[in-house]
Amino acid sequence: MSKSVRLAVTMAFAAMIGVKALAIADELPDLGEAARAELSPQLERRIGERIMNEIRLREPSYIDDSDINDYLNRLGNRLVAASPNPLSECHFFAIRDGMINAFAMFGGFIGVNTGTILTAQSESELAGVLAHELSHVQQNHLARNLAREKQNSLAMMIAMAVGVLAARSNSQIANATIASAQAGAIQSQLAYSRDFEREADRVGFQTLRQAGFDVHGMGDFFGRLLQAGRVYENSAPVYLRSHPLTLERISDMQNRAQDSSYRQVADSLEFHLVRAKLRVQAGSPGEQVRELANQLRDKKYLSEAGIRYGLAYALLQAKDWPAAQRAMDALLALKASSPMIGRLHGEIRRAAADWPGAMAVYREALQRFPQAKSLIYGYADALLAGKQYAQGLSFLSSQLAIHGNDDKLHVLQAKTFAAIGKRLQQHRAQAEAYVLQGQLGAAVEQMTFAQQAGDGNFFEQSAVDARLRELRKLLADELKEKRSGNGI
Repeated sequence: MSKSVRLAVTMAFAAMIGVKALAIADELPDLGEAARAELSPQLERRIGERIMNEIRLREPSYIDDSDINDYLNRLGNRLVAASPNPLSECHFFAIRDGMINAFAMFGGFIGVNTGTILTAQSESELAGVLAHELSHVQQNHLARNLAREKQNSLAMMIAMAVGVLAARSNSQIANATIASAQAGAIQSQLAYSRDFEREADRVGFQTLRQAGFDVHGMGDFFGRLLQAGRVYENSAPVYLRSHPLTLERISDMQNRAQDSSYRQVADSLEFHLVRAKLRVQAGSPGEQVRELANQLRDKKYLSEAGIRYGLAYALLQAKDWPAAQRAMDALLALKASSPMIGRLHGEIRRAAADWPGAMAVYREALQRFPQAKSLIYGYADALLAGKQYAQGLSFLSSQLAIHGNDDKLHVLQAKTFAAIGKRLQQHRAQAEAYVLQGQLGAAVEQMTFAQQAGDGNFFEQSAVDARLRELRKLLADELKEKRSGNGI
């Protein structure tokens, strides 16, 4: 069984244990056959997209927060642009888990646990972890390991991975599951090979340097992980188990850093804002308000803007709208500018039922950050909540012309059409959202509802009929592939 492939599947299905994981496996291809023919980039991407869709739809620890995922993708894409393969397509996302971990999946999908983000002491350290995972992707370590070990199917990989996933919360369940999957040697098989780890270190270091980060960040972070592994032994960070560290690797990272000229790299504002938001989400709002207020009073912080953002967010979560607005006013007085600040300000105005104020905040922020998904979603949602339907549909239409593959925009469009009673358009928009989520059966059902709605003109009805034929053919082809054992 492929070590890297099992790692990818293990991390991708975080918390998907038992019957659910095996049911998903039944719908995925036999990768042993794919490996014999050498895994093509197209097939690898399809596999990654399918797994990613399952994570988004069914994995409770997946963080569906555009602030956090936008930040990770900005950081990740900066690394991609500086990497040996700057045209590669990668997607970065977060998993809500306090354990230190990050993982690469098929097709360029890279996940990072919130524990890693909060443990990193600088943005360069976090970038170092992502650069390492990016190198695993760009050096094709998953496919290369798969080509070596061709005999196992993805279903078996997931069955064996279930035990490791369960270990996060219940070691007895883990042991039973591992035994049932006959995975006595699972721990050693989960790890990347030492050669691949050294290669990811080397390429990741170069990428980190080219991207303008402090190259000491990679060695510093991994060095602390290695020390933690020694201190805690059996409860060592998951990252150590899937990416085995050695003194040799740490020394090599440190030597590379010493050979590079020192440069002080300031953390971005978003790094501090994301960490503040995650910390608030990890505790109770009341406790976070008190803790953050104390830090402000005692001036115990690396970023005043980050602390004030966290306080405003905690007060919003505590439903103290006036205090949240006062905290936001203090944050704005610092002249800090970020899409995250604009979104939080808009949410505070919405919570206070100030729809005109919320819309004004979003419009102003979008002028400065027109590509920020958090602001796009927030503005469209505010227009819908404020019953500005015509303006909302116009805005969504303009955004879909740019971001046509964004399922959330299609969902917002469907909700807006529903609010004004346009059933054909509602079901049509919802169908397109399902297509992008990989749910062809649900898409066909929604497009059938659109066909039967009876409230569209001739051109709208003709477009629905044509699209429904396309979707039915796609669904039939997908079912045929699954029956033949080649489907994704």
